Amino acid sequence: MEDILRIGPREIRSRLFVGTGKYADFPTMKQAIEASAAEIVTVAVRRLDPKATGEKSLLHWLPEEVTLLPNTAGCFTADEAVRTCRLARELGMSDMVKLEVIGDPRTLFPDTEALLAAAKVLVAEGFTVLPYTTDDPVVAKKLEDAGCAAVMPLGAPIGSGLGLQNAVNLQILLESVKVPVIVDAGVGTASDAAIAMELGCDGVLLNTAIAAAREPSRMAEAMRLAVAAGRAAYLAGRMPKKLHASASSPTAGLVG
Repeated sequence: MEDILRIGPREIRSRLFVGTGKYADFPTMKQAIEASAAEIVTVAVRRLDPKATGEKSLLHWLPEEVTLLPNTAGCFTADEAVRTCRLARELGMSDMVKLEVIGDPRTLFPDTEALLAAAKVLVAEGFTVLPYTTDDPVVAKKLEDAGCAAVMPLGAPIGSGLGLQNAVNLQILLESVKVPVIVDAGVGTASDAAIAMELGCDGVLLNTAIAAAREPSRMAEAMRLAVAAGRAAYLAGRMPKKLHASASSPTAGLVG
């Protein structure tokens, strides 16, 4: 059976979501997105240049087949985030949005109180809301109860590349909500993405890990393979861990 991720009304086959920031240039960004085979590509609405046209516009370089996921990066209040989402919809970008409300400019940790307030407004207005949040299971459950179509907990601070720093919290969070869980932020290399998927996360969203790699397109391909491998391993079910050795070959009937 085909393994499809459902977020709100959308059916998604690639469980790798990628961003568009921090690339050396637009052609490099496009090559990396194509190598990732991602279907969902997130774009910071407030960082788009409205005057840019043709090849000077970021949107010009996005592959035609991708679905835009406008995000509210750079928003520090619920009102700012809500207005940014409304603007994205007016521009025809999408009504599926990645909701960010930043609480601390140094760590870029989310303001979960403002995040929840903004989510409630946007859900009431018909948006499909994917909130960037902490790895707090209680907050994740509140966001689900508010009508969010998924939750996107951080694995580590944005752009840090530290990998998953609290797998236990993520496991509890996965048990606490029924909506898809997409790890967002902190992934640094392919093994981090695989670990997130092996835990049972439904997807991974990353940007800097690809954009800041020595060869972005090659890293994008590695992330694509890692997410697929981690998902397959989760579905297959890993063997139980044991303290002592267990021979792979039977010992009964050995000659000599």
